Amino acid sequence: MRNSDFPFLPKDFIQTAEGLIFAVVSYQQHQQKVGCFLRYIKIGHAWQKVATDQANQLLQQHYPQYLYQSEQFDAAFHAVAVEDIFIHHQPEQQLQLLLQNQPQDRLQEKLHNLVTILVRNGVDGDFLGLTGSMLINQQTTKSDIDLVIYGRENFNKARQAVQLAITNGELTVLDRQLMEDNFQRRAGELAFDEFAWHENRKHNKAVIEGSKFDIGMVCLQDALTHDDGYYRKDGIKTVVATIIDDKFAFDFPASYKIDDQDTPDILVYTHTYVGQAKQGEKIKVSGAVEVNVSTGNRRLIVGSSREAEGEYIKVCR
Repeated sequence: MRNSDFPFLPKDFIQTAEGLIFAVVSYQQHQQKVGCFLRYIKIGHAWQKVATDQANQLLQQHYPQYLYQSEQFDAAFHAVAVEDIFIHHQPEQQLQLLLQNQPQDRLQEKLHNLVTILVRNGVDGDFLGLTGSMLINQQTTKSDIDLVIYGRENFNKARQAVQLAITNGELTVLDRQLMEDNFQRRAGELAFDEFAWHENRKHNKAVIEGSKFDIGMVCLQDALTHDDGYYRKDGIKTVVATIIDDKFAFDFPASYKIDDQDTPDILVYTHTYVGQAKQGEKIKVSGAVEVNVSTGNRRLIVGSSREAEGEYIKVCR
């Protein structure tokens, strides 16, 4: 599942000696560095989650070696050299560790029950992992369960399993309070009712015994396509178009093909708009235009910054 030369995958966490934990966001190397984003800092003996602005300020002031400007993608993110990684937290190892031992808290109990339900409904347990706060044992009673599913086929089976378990009453859909919490965290460009309509049909999140959980896909190595092109930004564009291919709608980054001659491809780097639309649907999309400097091909990026201000995808209903 992992490449022995570069064993880092999205949704892994990497920890440095300074007490910083970054979430990996890229499959590929960036000049022998791991593309990532700072998520936790150590204060005393506890880990504290940090917001985007706080993360950027902290690195600018104290750890500028972890700031990275990608020439290839004309974008700024964080990156850590492999030799600076103190601990590599791997989701599949953490999940197996927790499942092999007695639950230590109520959320771990729910995790055990959730995995049992998914496996009973057709999911292969060998392709599951655990990310988020539970990957580093920092969960609270209010934490979500963030599952990783490795492989597109396995992920689609997991979505079907979630749907089936909701029908069977083993899981429930998000109630309004949980959906509003989700909406506030995402801070997207859609109104609440629009946001909830899109979320409810994705089948990549539900509730187990009062706790919300998400499933997120990580591609297997043989399904990856590496983009070696170099891009420059070319403003913002809003277009109404029809989805003509949604095969990669839940990948990271997610991608869609649309019937727009100028920008036929959409790439999505923000979780809010992953799985947002289906083949045949008409959408309104706003994103940053990127131009391939070699070919001149243009594409739309939704999530050109972590907050994706002014960028969105919504189905025209």
